[in-house]
Amino acid sequence: MRKTFLSLMVMLFGVVLTANAQLPSVTLKDMNGKTVRTDTLSNNGKPFIIDFFATWCKPCNRELKAINEVYADWQEETGVKIYAVSIDQAQNINKVKPMVDEYGWTYDVLLDPNSDFKRALGIQMIPYVIIVDGSGNIVYKHNGYTEGAENELIEKVRELVKK
Repeated sequence: MRKTFLSLMVMLFGVVLTANAQLPSVTLKDMNGKTVRTDTLSNNGKPFIIDFFATWCKPCNRELKAINEVYADWQEETGVKIYAVSIDQAQNINKVKPMVDEYGWTYDVLLDPNSDFKRALGIQMIPYVIIVDGSGNIVYKHNGYTEGAENELIEKVRELVKK
């Protein structure tokens, strides 16, 4: 009964903590067509956030817009970096750059048109956010978005920076 309750709570809140998991090695492309291996993503020893989105996903876009409003402050305070990973399929990938430009996102945007990275991480739904510490360990995962959820993200990053 207790295990069922805990499993239900994790699903309801969409939060999963993972001890010492590393990023899988998947090859993606950046917005300029350059190949990027996901296991080499880093931020010079500082935490970084990976945010999975799609152009058609309204909660994803609300989340990334909300983060964009405070991203410069976050960077100044903590040095955090954000990788926004589009899971738009190949036939829709041409919609990503116009959207990024329209919203003025300064994130490093990566393209995962076959959802290989998403699948390798066991992600079922988006939006989905991962925080990776300065040593490359996945320390936080969150599924879904509600207004103000970005505040929880920066608090987790602040905790990592203090360590």
